[in-house]
Amino acid sequence: MTIEQQIITGIKEAFQTLFSHELSAGELVLQPTRKEFEGTFTFVVFPFAKVTKMAPEASGIKIGEFLKANTKVVDDYNVVKGFLNISVGKNAWLGVFDSLYQNPDFGQLPKNGQKVMVEYSSPNTNKPLHLGHLRNNFLGYSVSEILKANGYDVIKANLVNDRGIHICKSMVAYRHFGNGETPESSGLKGDHLAGKYYVIFDQQYKKQIQELAEKGQTEDQAKKNAPLILEAQEMLLKWEANDPEVIALWKTMNTWVYAGFDATYKKMGVDFDKFYYESDTYLLGKDIVDEGLAKEVFFKKTDGSVWVDLSSEGLDEKLVLRGDGTSVYITQDMGTCDLKYQDFEFDKSVYVVGNEQDYHFDVLFKIMRKLGRPYGNGLYHLSYGMVDLPTGKMKSREGTVVDADDLMQEMIDTAESHTKELGKIDGFNAEEAAALYETLGMGALKYFLLKVDPKKRMLFNPKESIEFQGNTGPFIQYSHARIAAILRKADQLGVDFSTNGYAGMDKLENAERELIVVLYDFEKKIKAAGEEFSPSLLAQYLFDLAKEYNRFYADLSIFNESDPKVQSFRIALSAMTAKTIKAGMKLLGINVPDRM
Repeated sequence: MTIEQQIITGIKEAFQTLFSHELSAGELVLQPTRKEFEGTFTFVVFPFAKVTKMAPEASGIKIGEFLKANTKVVDDYNVVKGFLNISVGKNAWLGVFDSLYQNPDFGQLPKNGQKVMVEYSSPNTNKPLHLGHLRNNFLGYSVSEILKANGYDVIKANLVNDRGIHICKSMVAYRHFGNGETPESSGLKGDHLAGKYYVIFDQQYKKQIQELAEKGQTEDQAKKNAPLILEAQEMLLKWEANDPEVIALWKTMNTWVYAGFDATYKKMGVDFDKFYYESDTYLLGKDIVDEGLAKEVFFKKTDGSVWVDLSSEGLDEKLVLRGDGTSVYITQDMGTCDLKYQDFEFDKSVYVVGNEQDYHFDVLFKIMRKLGRPYGNGLYHLSYGMVDLPTGKMKSREGTVVDADDLMQEMIDTAESHTKELGKIDGFNAEEAAALYETLGMGALKYFLLKVDPKKRMLFNPKESIEFQGNTGPFIQYSHARIAAILRKADQLGVDFSTNGYAGMDKLENAERELIVVLYDFEKKIKAAGEEFSPSLLAQYLFDLAKEYNRFYADLSIFNESDPKVQSFRIALSAMTAKTIKAGMKLLGINVPDRM
């Protein structure tokens, strides 16, 4: 049993013995004791006044005395009004540490038999990935890893938006202005090359609008009549008709883009188990419209368009098929839902998509539940806020986006200059130093974007993210490197820091106990982060753990400790902390260095 389970069992026995009352496990909740009070766990006595027939403080004292006398883990208590603060004995924490230290699966919860798909990234093939995609990819990857640690079988999926008018815009611009340019001839990554022509299209399109406006057309007329937009629309129709020339150009440019994406994903440290392509899925969903009409979930208007009425669920009427029989986004998304389920029969499906799509997913999920899909209740939109820069909002078509590749390289370069400035690369050869800069730069970037609650809009500050102090990735990475150095020295000195090395140790300092308490919370934080789809909970935990270790390191000597058992234990405690930091940062997609 865990410490909490032992205490809860003790409280149940106290109620039975002292008050002749049987409590259910659901009635008993322990919470962490607030920092300003002495104790480890707190039991709120107020709700049980009718049972104890005593004032809450008197009840708390009675229960506290019973726990001290009848459980092995409780060595003291205090009562503040109706709050019973319970202190776990130091010997109990030694036992806890032993169980953590000897557990090869620490940080991996048992398999739960459930399958979950996490869809993230979802790029457009007309432009490179940008800062917003970084938050999306890091969130999707980290949530996937956290769910794996929670015992789920996870499928990482990427639905690529490889068709549509925006893709045709890049193609039209390339056909007019490309002059046969390729990634090889231009020295540009393929995704950057496609993005270049998306920007060129917008620039030339605006010129044409201005020219038509000068000839007397209104702005709306000019936007509709500009030759470039008419050509893009015609190209989309040709693409849908499988025109050989258009398809050949589409395949060529997409091939360039995918090669560029692959390089970016590798640098990001993210991966996927399954790719879906909108060019394969955009016609899906029409059969579901027929099904919905037959089930009277949908209804048809006089113009032939098909709608769903969600007013009873707090929304409004939503179009699911146009009167001319053509799809809307929700149509193909319904079809893709079914396709994914046919492929994997998941229990849950998580969509990592920005909060501007909140309404869309609310509608989609309500429709699939109305249609009685077995996976309907497992659909979840991991909605996240946008990432802002001090320079303001980004726009792809105007070329004002911060490319993911550029930002990642900037972070690595910043890590290099900052590390050299602090003199933390003594003894590194050029290859080792380059690897360290990448580890620190990417760790700073990922941690900064993941430490914020996904739902919140955030401001990314590159300079702040790279600091070695404060709530940053490099601070946690540096803490790990410090411990790794301690473990190397222990090995050199031949210190045995296995359980045999500290067997029989019977004292525990406060700093040691506090560190064990934080280590004990690791799997609880993994569970909470998985339940809330929030890596920020794990990021905060790792920062707290690194801070707690640094306090321990400052308060207590390791290699100057005269008692060999105590020295061995402190090294073991350090090793367990390093193992936990490494495992936790891995769930965030972040590597930790052994030397700095």
